[in-house]
Amino acid sequence: MKIKKGDNVIVLTGKDKGKKGKVSRAFPALDKVLVEGINKFKKHQRPKKSNEKGQIIEIERPIHVSNVRKI
Repeated sequence: MKIKKGDNVIVLTGKDKGKKGKVSRAFPALDKVLVEGINKFKKHQRPKKSNEKGQIIEIERPIHVSNVRKI
């Protein structure tokens, strides 16, 4: 895998095609990278305490290395 943490990349395919970002973490065993601001998903979170409300948080998921290219 030639893409490392800190590299600037551009997304080649998928819903975020054409967007640019910085690699925040690399997973060489899975051939995936985590890019800041790319591949965001909404996750429903249950309340942790009885008096709290549940909430929807946005998380970033890893994207496959073949779908990004170094700039």
